[in-house]
Amino acid sequence: MSSIIYDLAMSLNGYIADRHHSLQWLFEVPGAQEPDPSLFPSDAALHVEGSSTYLWMLEQEELLENPERWQQLYGQKPTFVFTSRQLPIPEGADVRLVNGPVQEHLEQIRAAANGGDIWVLGGGELAGQFFDAGALDRIALTIAPAALAAGAPVLPRNIKADRLRLMEAKPAGPFARLVYEVRSA
Repeated sequence: MSSIIYDLAMSLNGYIADRHHSLQWLFEVPGAQEPDPSLFPSDAALHVEGSSTYLWMLEQEELLENPERWQQLYGQKPTFVFTSRQLPIPEGADVRLVNGPVQEHLEQIRAAANGGDIWVLGGGELAGQFFDAGALDRIALTIAPAALAAGAPVLPRNIKADRLRLMEAKPAGPFARLVYEVRSA
């Protein structure tokens, strides 16, 4: 059975995007332009993201104007985007727009992963819904040496320490990498 992994980069003080929903702050950190490939879930069969993350990537990478870039970034992996809006999709991209609570789409997402891992890219509220549904298996945090005054929090939930088990802690260039197993309630 596939694992659902919330794997992301965050600021030192717990934000994944700034108050304008931008991730540009992250790419200003030395070393962030060429991240270590071992930091990403290697067995991810598909991606899940919220509309803010998706729209930021479309704009930042100019994916609508250059749809071939989608293949370079995402390959042939399906991407589920949770949104309440109709969003543009780059030509040739396997993007599936879904609306509603995560719980309603879990079976469809797991089926599309075909036994491979599911990478939740962001945002924090979306990952929180996977946690609430008892479907989140791991949280992998790459902590950047930067702080933001405000923004989108990593995981806007109260999660007690007995629900998390540290699996890994290591330096990764200028970043720190922490990986937690999410334990059942």
